[in-house]
Amino acid sequence: MDIVLLGSTGSIGLQTLDAVRKHKIKIKAVAAKKNIKALETQAREFSPHCVCIFDKECYTDLKTRLADLEIKILCGTEGLCELASVNCDTVVNAVVGMEGLEPTLAALEKGNRIALANKETLAAGGELVMQKAKEKKAEIIPVDSEHSAIFQCLSGHNKNELSKIILTASGGAFFGYNKEELKTVTREQALYNPNWNMGEKVTVDSATLMNKGLELIEAVRLFDVKPEQVEVVIHRQSIIHSAVEFADGSVIAQMSVPDMRVPIQYALTYPHKLQSNADKLSLTDIGTLTFAKLDEEVFISLSAARKALKEGNNACAVLNAANEAAVNAFLAGKLAFYKIPELVTDALENVKASKQVTLQSITEDSAAAKEYIFSKIYS
Repeated sequence: MDIVLLGSTGSIGLQTLDAVRKHKIKIKAVAAKKNIKALETQAREFSPHCVCIFDKECYTDLKTRLADLEIKILCGTEGLCELASVNCDTVVNAVVGMEGLEPTLAALEKGNRIALANKETLAAGGELVMQKAKEKKAEIIPVDSEHSAIFQCLSGHNKNELSKIILTASGGAFFGYNKEELKTVTREQALYNPNWNMGEKVTVDSATLMNKGLELIEAVRLFDVKPEQVEVVIHRQSIIHSAVEFADGSVIAQMSVPDMRVPIQYALTYPHKLQSNADKLSLTDIGTLTFAKLDEEVFISLSAARKALKEGNNACAVLNAANEAAVNAFLAGKLAFYKIPELVTDALENVKASKQVTLQSITEDSAAAKEYIFSKIYS
């Protein structure tokens, strides 16, 4: 088994490497955004044929560091797409942000199976991605714990038997807060998650519940269901990663400890389930599983995602890009936490999305959405 790993120095990438080491999977290529030191270490450990650094300003430094190795060094979006097109068993896309869309399309164009951990790919360009996968008969195996769970629950069942998807959410750091309480949230508080260890952007999305909005869009695209067939349920323990209700009223759920190494490894070894480094689940130790409704009046991100899906066209791309820009502004100390979903909703109202869904229109509409956010923050 051999893989290409895009986003190798991030949270998902590093956990992917745990599975690689355990099962002696061959790494054909790795890519990172700008963490030169970590990428050099990985190149020396795994001896890939090729590496890519997305930030072009880091290219010369990386090339100097790896001058003693017979290894091809690439950079930028072109480099990511070249790596995604390498002949391999699986391309793991763990890139964060819109940078992941073009490599996803490149992998599918090649006919490669893709283990997809990049939410923005389906949130912004879901129609293009699913069309390309169908055209090339290429498999997309979801890495997100929720979509991996749904994927597993649907295995062996006819789509016509599906009644609804039950998408679970931890509720993030501020479950139970009201609107006034959210106004005093700090950066440090927002970067805490009760169950998961994730990168900064995803952790903030979890706190605003935008991650669940993006996952709603992903679920609709991946599993070809209507938005009203997806119910979001708060499940604080993060033991049930999602569930599926069938036409006969039966519900199948996928359960495990909250450890991303479980869905990551499954995406690499699908359809096989191999021994992993994750702890085993003990229901008696857990004792109680709880469920609650999501308060969409306080956490408005999910409503915004539903609105974007209803509007269609490139509205989801606008939503995704506006959120990315607003979260970055919050992390930079330029925007209050509670303002993130407010500005994203405003962008959805005011940025006109193209009716033609193409890579160019998605890129242009995403740029317009980010510019709208910047204008509101810095004007």
